[in-house]
Amino acid sequence: MPGGFSHELRRAAEAAWEAQHAHPFVRGIGDGTLPEARFRFYVRQDYLFLIEYGRLLALGAARAPRLEWMRRFAALARSVLETEMDLHGQLAARWGVSGAALEAERAAPATRAYCDFLLRTAALGDFGELVAALLPCMWGYAEIGERLAAAGAPDHDGYREWIETYASPEFREMAAWCRRLADEVGAEAGDELRERMRRAFQTSSELELGFWEAAWTSGPGD
Repeated sequence: MPGGFSHELRRAAEAAWEAQHAHPFVRGIGDGTLPEARFRFYVRQDYLFLIEYGRLLALGAARAPRLEWMRRFAALARSVLETEMDLHGQLAARWGVSGAALEAERAAPATRAYCDFLLRTAALGDFGELVAALLPCMWGYAEIGERLAAAGAPDHDGYREWIETYASPEFREMAAWCRRLADEVGAEAGDELRERMRRAFQTSSELELGFWEAAWTSGPGD
């Protein structure tokens, strides 16, 4: 595994990351066997998560100590809140989830816990902690997309489209930028901040796993 502080973070959270790859929800997307009712629950909850993730990125722009980082965070926030949210609405519609259903959705406990942690870290923690907390989502989805794509496309149009989105060069580049940012911030940080970044990364990794688990246990499949 390449060097850099981001990969130190990844190694420290290895158990949570590999549990995500082995999770039946993720594997069900990969082989096309995931019950669609569970994916629809995931789509509705992910819509709520993306709204809060957009807030997180906006806070990243506000707290970034360098202009180049401010600009990138602002661009990412706009991309999530405009482009990705629109695409998510289209995805939901194809799965039979209306815009009204998305707006009426209430956050499940796992979704609320993850969002609350991210926003609390962004508001009260150091900028380095913010960077470490947001990284597992962006990097984790890119890694899941890459692994599932490498294993071969499932015989399910909706799941194949989802995999292609997160295995795309554009999404991989966003994740790579987040890793480079964590490397830069970690290289300049002292031991105490690096340890807080490790804790933030570990917690986000565990909450990411919990998000998959909540979708998997959302109810009986169809």
